[in-house]
Amino acid sequence: MIREAIILAGGLGTRLKSVVADLPKSLAPVAGKPFLAYLLDYAGQQGIEKFIFALGYKTELIEAFVKEYLPIGSYIFSIEDQPLGTGGAIYKACRQISEMHSIVLNADTFFAAPFSALAEMQHKQHALCTLALKPMTEFDRYGVVSIGPENSIMGFSEKKWQQKGLINGGVYALSAQQFLQKSFPPVFSFEKDYLEKEYGRDKIMAMVSDSYFIDIGIPEDYQRAQKELPGALSRAIGE
Repeated sequence: MIREAIILAGGLGTRLKSVVADLPKSLAPVAGKPFLAYLLDYAGQQGIEKFIFALGYKTELIEAFVKEYLPIGSYIFSIEDQPLGTGGAIYKACRQISEMHSIVLNADTFFAAPFSALAEMQHKQHALCTLALKPMTEFDRYGVVSIGPENSIMGFSEKKWQQKGLINGGVYALSAQQFLQKSFPPVFSFEKDYLEKEYGRDKIMAMVSDSYFIDIGIPEDYQRAQKELPGALSRAIGE
């Protein structure tokens, strides 16, 4: 079991400005409570006991919510003085991880992939990183991830219209200690500059899950979350 999680909550939320003007994406209200609350509820049910929040934009608002929502001692804030990209944010937050492995979550995406299966793949394959992939049909917002024998990552394709494919669901198991031993520039993209460049050298694996997935990064899906997410969370945690 993996007990620690990095939450990437430093995004600007540019595409949601028209519907959520004054809040970071992670605090966008969904059916009466912040989107981040759904993510934390699910992660807690999946065994996460310690959260490291990678923060940048409107840090004080997220800090205030977390301090009210989570027990004292269960969270740490990793604050960027300047935007570091997803990779730089993860790298900085990894310094706060006390165990070998961490779950990494995007704070604008809810993917009910089972953390236990992700951790099992990570440990079994001695992977540096294991991605949770979501099967999807008829889409153009996401690139496709190709997998090979024993669910190893074989490649990434650019965003274009696809009849079907596996997308990166934004949930990872990561060997924090191994990741910190690598050399990166201060600002980099975890997806573009690490995953897509290093999958042929590092052991990067995949775990496929057809669990509920929603990304609230655009207004249309943010509105869809208002209707779907409460029920999806209840089903995911077995209520």
